[in-house]
Amino acid sequence: MSYDTVVVGAGLAGLTAALRLSERRRRVLVVARGVGATHLAPATVEVLGYLGDNRVLSPAASLPALSNGHPYGHVSVDQVTTALAWFCAHTASLGYAGSLDENMLLPTPIGVPKPSAFAPRSMAGGDVRNGGRFVFVGLRGFKDFHPMLIADNLRHARLPQPIETRALELEPPASRMGDLSGRVIAGRFDTQNLADWLVGALDGRTDADERIGLPAVLGLRSGDAIWQDLEKRLQRRVFEVATLPPSLPGIRLYQALANALRVSGAHIVLGVRAVGTRAVGGRIEAVEVANATGTVTYPVTSVVLASGGFASGGLELDSFGTTRETVFDLPLIGLAETDRVRFAPHYFDAQPLATAGVATDDLLRPVDGSGNPVYENLHAAGAILGGATPWKEKSGTGISVVTGYAAAEAILAPAARPVPEAVG
Repeated sequence: MSYDTVVVGAGLAGLTAALRLSERRRRVLVVARGVGATHLAPATVEVLGYLGDNRVLSPAASLPALSNGHPYGHVSVDQVTTALAWFCAHTASLGYAGSLDENMLLPTPIGVPKPSAFAPRSMAGGDVRNGGRFVFVGLRGFKDFHPMLIADNLRHARLPQPIETRALELEPPASRMGDLSGRVIAGRFDTQNLADWLVGALDGRTDADERIGLPAVLGLRSGDAIWQDLEKRLQRRVFEVATLPPSLPGIRLYQALANALRVSGAHIVLGVRAVGTRAVGGRIEAVEVANATGTVTYPVTSVVLASGGFASGGLELDSFGTTRETVFDLPLIGLAETDRVRFAPHYFDAQPLATAGVATDDLLRPVDGSGNPVYENLHAAGAILGGATPWKEKSGTGISVVTGYAAAEAILAPAARPVPEAVG
């Protein structure tokens, strides 16, 4: 089997690039060690939440302030808008709500209001910008959601409008639930109509003007439908709140993108590693992929590197203080000036390697120290890109979607060339 493009990485950036290419009838293979960070993240799209220490009200207005050294510096606001509109249209089962013009403030699992441009509509009702009254409902025995902590932290947060919060804990039907993990609870919502029990348990325990925050476990297969049913029956604004990992909304997002990829004819292979390349004249001609039985060489026309940063294994820091990109050994930016300085002494200090990653040109092709593309048909996307501090900026998912889409568009611009069959 031959492919036009091999995408390295099955996180949000890789899946976005792969889906955009495959819907344009390119033959796409996604190879990855695992499913990426989607299963850990809450499925909200943080485009840009902070510039320095200042909270961003409008990502669209603030993006032009970023320099060319930042991943967003290689795309225009119009391109960002196009990419996010495409993403929302292709994840219709999650019903994304939001706008690039203004950030919502959604509660995290510990009750910190996080600026998010887009969110599944089952979560968007948790926007606390306009204040109001909120009750956070926990399930006794479910240890990945702490309603009292969320309510207390939001009550003391600096918000644009006053807010009232309280916590409520319910006793679930334990004899039928078994182990109270997020997946187990979601499965019971999908198969055992746990919504009936929840409606009854909340009867008379919330006020008409309170919004009801529930842990984000309202089913895997039919979460959006269950959320809509609860709002209708409770006659209250209901919203899901992200839990500690694993993230059920993140798993829903992965499944939506992976299913769309399979329908479009793309292939996803997990549990394998891209380990090298065969290149001639500045172009990658084939990618080598190691599996349990050996190595397969896939001839390609183009490659998207979306292998992630340190957490995902796309970047590696060895015991000698050397940082490297693990697939193609690409040049990196954002490294410490001396190998002896690897970490700042305090957790929230500016860390020496916080912006490490590959630098690219405006086609998202990794470049060398002189600014020249290392390979003319290699494009990078997502957390492998240097120049950003996504955890501080609250920009990681936005960078993944936008650069994944932009990398695909850069590949689609020239005419694709046929490739020979793979050899193993």
